[in-house]
Amino acid sequence: VVNTFSLCAAREDCLRRAGFHDIFKQVKQEENRRALSLLPALLTELDVKAPASRWELILRGVFAGNIFDLGAAASAALFENQGASASAFAQTRDKLLPRPWVIDDMDRILQRVVPSATSKPYHKAVLFVDNAGSDVVLGMLPLARELARLGTKVILAANEVPSINDITAAELGPLVMEAGKHDAAIREALQDGRLRVMSSGNDLPVIDLRKISPALASASQDADLIVLEGMGRSIESNLYASFKCDSWKLGMIKHPEVATCLGGRLYDCVCKYDTALG
Repeated sequence: VVNTFSLCAAREDCLRRAGFHDIFKQVKQEENRRALSLLPALLTELDVKAPASRWELILRGVFAGNIFDLGAAASAALFENQGASASAFAQTRDKLLPRPWVIDDMDRILQRVVPSATSKPYHKAVLFVDNAGSDVVLGMLPLARELARLGTKVILAANEVPSINDITAAELGPLVMEAGKHDAAIREALQDGRLRVMSSGNDLPVIDLRKISPALASASQDADLIVLEGMGRSIESNLYASFKCDSWKLGMIKHPEVATCLGGRLYDCVCKYDTALG
């Protein structure tokens, strides 16, 4: 069967047979370091906002971070021109394509998560992260931090094996620990177990959730939120997947073919919120 999974698997198999096991390792290390240096200022910016504005800025940051993807030709060219600098991240976040996006449930997500008299925090969230650098550090880590601050237990699930510039669990663990040295909220969430990193067991830029690691499957039994981030995980392989818990599919469209398929634009955003089945 020729599909997204088989094509990605064939590409990775060819690279690994040729001896290319982590072709963007140095780039990932450099971008992680650069993004970490920008994180404290970003968190300070977020913390002075009112809850509704803070949450919207966090979600916009997820899309802004996700544009730096070396697995897509358009965004790879953008990365080469701009890099993952503070100005590039801020400009991307502020200049996302105007709403409504091709799939736009932003307002529904905000209504669910912004603290109010009628809303209650999620119990446990599993966040499937995508790229190294600004994507995970400036996009997904602030999201995980904000959920944890509300009392939600958060699992950051990353690949077991390198693929393109996707971050691995082995890389993400020390990265989050390093972030905790400079931010009390992250440090406290790590210390009391509200925030942790786990391997998804995955080795591709897309993901089949039927094949996640047994440890993650066990830890996710009582999750009431799944967040799938990135074009591969959220759009190309799980956009129409249904779950017994709430799910957010968050990603930026960086392939023109995907934009055409969805009736959207290049760099359009997918912000899909599905409530639990049943």
